Amino acid sequence: MSTSVNVRKRSAQAALIVGLVLGAMFAAGPIVWMLSNSFKSNTEIFELPPRLITETFSFDAYVAIFADPVTMRFFLNSYVIAIAVTLLTLLISIQAAYALSRFEFRGKRVLNVVIVSVQAVPPITLLIPYFGLMVALGLYNTYPGLILTYMVFTLPYAIIMLTGYFNTLPRELDEAVRVDGAGSMTALWRVLVPISVPGIVSVGIYTFMIAWNEYLFALTLTRTIDMRTVPIGIQLLMGQHSYEWNQIMAMSVLGSIPVLVLFLFFQRYFMSGLTAGSVKS
Repeated sequence: MSTSVNVRKRSAQAALIVGLVLGAMFAAGPIVWMLSNSFKSNTEIFELPPRLITETFSFDAYVAIFADPVTMRFFLNSYVIAIAVTLLTLLISIQAAYALSRFEFRGKRVLNVVIVSVQAVPPITLLIPYFGLMVALGLYNTYPGLILTYMVFTLPYAIIMLTGYFNTLPRELDEAVRVDGAGSMTALWRVLVPISVPGIVSVGIYTFMIAWNEYLFALTLTRTIDMRTVPIGIQLLMGQHSYEWNQIMAMSVLGSIPVLVLFLFFQRYFMSGLTAGSVKS
């Protein structure tokens, strides 16, 4: 009896491992193919049968991207916008989450409902209203216009996540700081924030990803080429009569590096931060 049970367990484990390997290969396949094609010529990309390892390994696509000041401007715009959105979102959401976690005030329940409701609204439904709003405010085709628009979608998630994280921290920490004569802001920035690094990092990485990868609003709320971001820049490599596929793949690889580097360096904080707010001690 025990032998048959062990066989079933081993079979289930083997099936699980095979399934995970196949899933990993399916997920990694497009990334590997993108990286491979970035080192090929346009002609070789469409050769049949396709080859994963190219015989004419070349950095021409990367050289063309780095040599083009317009393309470099796309990356500069994306970095400026994504970093600004991340920093401002964290600055505001940390204080908002602390208030929602630690204090009771009139309208708190309504405010929570509004935050969740904004998070639930599909962004595309707000495209035309935000276009009109940015034009009316004189923020069309500017950094502040994109930054403020992105923050509308990043702040609700950040506040919800950090509120859940602060709820797991004992209130005795705040009370101990107040006993020493300090105020709420001191308790927040000197005590709670340093021990909330996993939650803050996970929210920061998610916010950066949203701002870095956003396409729809970046396309709609900008007009000139010097305000375009990386996702728009990749699309602009698709010409009317020909596509620079190797440059498209190279730019996609370069556009993936910032988020990948962030995740690799902060993976430990990211994984613990995502689950910390799910259980209240």
